[in-house]
Amino acid sequence: MTTAPLAARLTVPSGPLFFPVTAYAPGGEVDLAVFRAHVRRGVEAGAAAVFACCGTGEFHALTPEEFQACVRAAVEETAGRVPVVAGAGYGTALAVHYARLAEEAGADGLLAMPPYLVVPGQEGLLRHYREVAAATSLPVIVYQRDNAVFTPRSVVELARTDGIVGLKDGLGDLDLMQRIVSAVRTEVPGGDFLYFNGLPTAEQTQLAYGALGVTLYSSAVFCFAPEIALAFHRALRAGDESVVHRLLDGFYRPFVELRAQGRGYAVALVKAGVRLRGLDVGEVRPPLQEPAEDHVKQLAEVIERGYALLDDVDAAVDLEEAK
Repeated sequence: MTTAPLAARLTVPSGPLFFPVTAYAPGGEVDLAVFRAHVRRGVEAGAAAVFACCGTGEFHALTPEEFQACVRAAVEETAGRVPVVAGAGYGTALAVHYARLAEEAGADGLLAMPPYLVVPGQEGLLRHYREVAAATSLPVIVYQRDNAVFTPRSVVELARTDGIVGLKDGLGDLDLMQRIVSAVRTEVPGGDFLYFNGLPTAEQTQLAYGALGVTLYSSAVFCFAPEIALAFHRALRAGDESVVHRLLDGFYRPFVELRAQGRGYAVALVKAGVRLRGLDVGEVRPPLQEPAEDHVKQLAEVIERGYALLDDVDAAVDLEEAK
């Protein structure tokens, strides 16, 4: 496999990038049947790619065997319709191990997450991601966040590394991102290096990232409200500020404010949303914890308001077309 197919398929996505949750049975074990249904529904709803066993998918909580089984299930359910990108992380040796498990399972690429616990310097980070990239034939997207923060010079070096095709930003420093984009554009001209907005509920910040030329973003909302995520994605691409602002003001901002009410809600609240929408994907594994009951009730209200907004948008479109 070369890096070109994945980069080409993600350059102009047809829909949001889908980060499915990992389903657990009542006894706590991975429920592959429900996970398959979740992935299948996402692809049928219009996802442009499936990022399996990443942050929203509780990569940290999965054994290597569970990880590979989930990645393989995602590959089988997508059946080549969209690419499957799998997470890889921890220290270098384990990140390489997970990368090889993902390749064996048929993944199309890797999302390389920050190394475990340590706060390395730039040279150590570069060595880590170069070793991950060299371990398989899979193209690698590097995830910038927490203890893996890069200088523009380091990202230039990543962009020059065989097998590394993009950077996902979960830091939110727009000044740094502008300098990174500028440095890569200057030092690696003519390349197709990809950039992703990887902040939680990325839709909330995508107008700002889009101004930097970062058009790709992860969508956890797509897990439980794909129609809302799709409507936002379409409006954003079409430059329909009216719809974008209505969804931001009426749905995304209230959701983000609710998400901020608890630690780990970027995953736990999303999983609660999937359950509210009728698919029992189980609870989160420790050390994450379930959202408070009142917060789940508030989430149900936010989702209901979001779908009501969609009805209003559809009615406005029908009225405009009738003129």
